[in-house]
Amino acid sequence: MSIRRPAVAGTFYEGTETALKSQISPFINEKDPKQKALGVMAPHAGYMYSGSVAGAVYSKIKPADTFLILGPNHTGLGAEVSIFPEGAWEFPMGEVPIDERLAKALLEGSNDFTKDDLAHLSEHSIEVQVPFLQYLFNNFKIVPVCLGRLDLPMCLKLGEAIAKVLESRSGTTVMVASSDMSHYVSREVAEKKDQLAIEAIKERDPGKLYEVVRKNNISMCGVIPTVVMLAACNAMGATNASLVKYSTSGDVTGDLRQVVGYAGVVVR
Repeated sequence: MSIRRPAVAGTFYEGTETALKSQISPFINEKDPKQKALGVMAPHAGYMYSGSVAGAVYSKIKPADTFLILGPNHTGLGAEVSIFPEGAWEFPMGEVPIDERLAKALLEGSNDFTKDDLAHLSEHSIEVQVPFLQYLFNNFKIVPVCLGRLDLPMCLKLGEAIAKVLESRSGTTVMVASSDMSHYVSREVAEKKDQLAIEAIKERDPGKLYEVVRKNNISMCGVIPTVVMLAACNAMGATNASLVKYSTSGDVTGDLRQVVGYAGVVVR
């Protein structure tokens, strides 16, 4: 069985179980009403910067049997559409198994998916989502999918392929699109640009999101995973996408000249 070791434990988030639970706890609202979600978008920065947004998102959703986590490929390694197909991922709070049946179904459902672990070796965007899931939920599996620089037709095609596979399965699956928003601009610029992308997401319009980000030069690193997630949710009958929380790194550091934006969304 293939075990992926954590790449950013001890840096992006605490590296021991006790410290990690203590780090996540303030970000979780146990009393939030839980919604049945088709998909979510959550940030992937260090928890001290984006943990409050990620925690707000995951506090609002019901448990699922599997979380299909779509993340951008920051390293450039591996295939353009890389599925980690089997085994488990290791975290300070324990191992999380891969949903090998779903991974196989996706590989069989579309030739665009590639069985590949190289893209996942050092990539943090998917890894940082899982400890929040471990804190809140029990007995779930994951399917990590790392996405490169895909064009819009490919994004839409992948979304449709994912929806077709998920609709044919028993059990519950939630898609997670891992994305930060604007990078290293002033808070004023970040808020203005990010609002354009957030409006397209709230409209559940993957094509508009893709074009808005491109035309306005918005440095939203997970736009591809978010476009794919929205396309899949739409194909599965989504009717609502709501912004849970928006913040920037400047809210933590006090430096408003160079910030990174973080947005959390739930799609139902």
